[in-house]
Amino acid sequence: MTTVAIDFIEITEVEYLSGYKIKLLFNNEKQRIIDFEPFLRRSQHPEIRKYLDLKRFKQFTFEYGHLHWNDYDLSFSNDDLYDKQIG
Repeated sequence: MTTVAIDFIEITEVEYLSGYKIKLLFNNEKQRIIDFEPFLRRSQHPEIRKYLDLKRFKQFTFEYGHLHWNDYDLSFSNDDLYDKQIG
């Protein structure tokens, strides 16, 4: 098994699965499936809760190794996504 040495965590691929679940592949070849629904439902902030609209949630952008919504209106650090710490 080959170990990939990296200086920072970066997302290399993003795949929408279903509901509020997105599969992420990172530059160290690890994969994570993140379910954003619990985070969105717990939030009391209307600017975050608006992404409970599934059509809006699916309009995420993946560019330059980062996942975000509406030009960083909603975003998470790559380290937090890697560690599944989005709440």
